Amino acid sequence: MTAPPTVDADSLLVELVATPEGRADPYPRYAALRAAAPVHRSAMGFWALSRFDDCQHLLRHSGVGKDFSHTGTAGLNAAQQAAEQRFRSDRSNMLTTDPPDHTRLRGLATRAFTPRTVEGLRPRIEALVDELLDGIGTGEVDVMDALAFPLPVTVIGEMLGVPPVDRPALRPLVRDVTAVLELVLTPESLAAASAADVALADYFAGLVADRRAHPGDDLLSRLIEAEDQGDQLTEHELISTAILLFAAGFETTTHLIGNGLLALLRHPDQLARLRADRTMIRPAVEELLRFDSPVQIALRTAYQDLSFGGQTIEAGSVVLAMLGAANRDPARFHDPETLDLSRDDGPPMSFGGGIHFCLGAALARLEGQVVFGRLLDRFATIELVGPPPTHRDSLTLRGLVDLRARFAT
Repeated sequence: MTAPPTVDADSLLVELVATPEGRADPYPRYAALRAAAPVHRSAMGFWALSRFDDCQHLLRHSGVGKDFSHTGTAGLNAAQQAAEQRFRSDRSNMLTTDPPDHTRLRGLATRAFTPRTVEGLRPRIEALVDELLDGIGTGEVDVMDALAFPLPVTVIGEMLGVPPVDRPALRPLVRDVTAVLELVLTPESLAAASAADVALADYFAGLVADRRAHPGDDLLSRLIEAEDQGDQLTEHELISTAILLFAAGFETTTHLIGNGLLALLRHPDQLARLRADRTMIRPAVEELLRFDSPVQIALRTAYQDLSFGGQTIEAGSVVLAMLGAANRDPARFHDPETLDLSRDDGPPMSFGGGIHFCLGAALARLEGQVVFGRLLDRFATIELVGPPPTHRDSLTLRGLVDLRARFAT
């Protein structure tokens, strides 16, 4: 009897991190990695965790943090390394800081994203979705451009006070700058990210100056007021926080809508279940988040020795919590490769965990619930058309470039 081939965990990680094929179709590779080496030290220098419990433990551990200043991408020249280090060493917003700065920065924005505050946005979100669906009408559209982007960017734009006329031009800048979240940067993506970072900082510096002169009833004005009252925010932190809130406020929700609708259209039995029983909308959104999460990777640096799966991860090591793999861990989720909108196995890890749990989780969930519910209310049939949708060439943030569908009442 021939022995099964040995799975090379490093080859799997290289495929996931460094190849378009692996980034486009990560789930079979996650499964193979989780089975062969769920706690693995990569030849690329980082540790990778692919089981749910391990990932959750890492993200909740007090001995890890967000200092990546010692990391870098091989193959970059001196100038490119310096540009990369400016991103890796950034400590100006809640995404990139540890306590006590993280606590201070996050606390300034928390009240705008509490479940009660977010629920108060429901009527406005419902009206926006209805307006966008009116624009879709019937026929063929690219859902990403017609719905998945304009809804969340309008919601977060109104919350922050970003003028409607400015929002479309900020979309490609956010796309370019989020490339720095990837594990491997190319010289081209780094150059685009650096240029986008400058453009976004210039834009929001101008918006901050305008709000200082003309305060409004928006989150940016409240952040400026907090800065003016003391040393809670520096100018750089204020601008960086505004960029983060704007970008995170639409980028992941855009991909929740795109990934989620694609999953439903590829699983017509589950789409039919949701049509028949709209009370399933909340668990359905949780399952869509689990099945194809907009965020696939969370990075931490070990500040002390850690123990996972009988192995010691030494202090100073970079550790990947592979959220996409954790969300399909059979030890946590029954039949995890199957889309089941009635699943009741507990929440997925799509919003991370610990002190960096996604601030906008309640808002993203609400927008997803309204979008999928309203789509089924409005259209009797929704079907994919044209060539298969294209995924963005990224792993940390997973989403679609396009999603063409035909709608009929």
